Amino acid sequence: MRFKGRKRGLFQPPFTQLLSFPMEQAMKKIFSVVDKVLSFFEEWTLFITVLVAMVSLFINVVLRYGFHYSLAWSEELVREVILYTTFIGCSVAVKNRSTIRIDALVQLVPVLKYPFAMFSHAVTLLFCVIIIYFGVLLAQLQVMSGQKTLILQIPTAFLYAILPLMGGLMFLRTLMVMAEDIRARRAEKQTLPTES
Repeated sequence: MRFKGRKRGLFQPPFTQLLSFPMEQAMKKIFSVVDKVLSFFEEWTLFITVLVAMVSLFINVVLRYGFHYSLAWSEELVREVILYTTFIGCSVAVKNRSTIRIDALVQLVPVLKYPFAMFSHAVTLLFCVIIIYFGVLLAQLQVMSGQKTLILQIPTAFLYAILPLMGGLMFLRTLMVMAEDIRARRAEKQTLPTES
């Protein structure tokens, strides 16, 4: 049975289109709000932590070479900021699609681009779940041990809590990127030439 004016391979009963359209719009709105909140959190916390580390490092350099005095806590603070920015930066990398990819096979066989992208997203989601799980376990272990950093006396539980935070942020960002890819794939299929 042929349907005139329908695009090849895209026929869906009308009720499924009605059900999926409001759901898709709602997901777009939810992802838009979540993206704004996460972007605000990521950008400002990264900005503030790096600014504090740079100022403390600058003061330490001036004191060391100008007055022959060194701040012991400055180097520890910079080390903790590097940890934080690295892990929170993973979420930003997923958002900007800046993660490491090997795309030689996709360039040779462009048809595999979408399936490989979905596989890559699935592996990233699995990685996020593993990081969240083991990050929570490590943070709980640090809470029970009561360890603190040597100079600043920051509880190491806060440092290990960055792992599940990173996993959660990456998980949300990966879901958003997957949704973008799925929408782009649908739009690409709808632009296929119509059957005559």
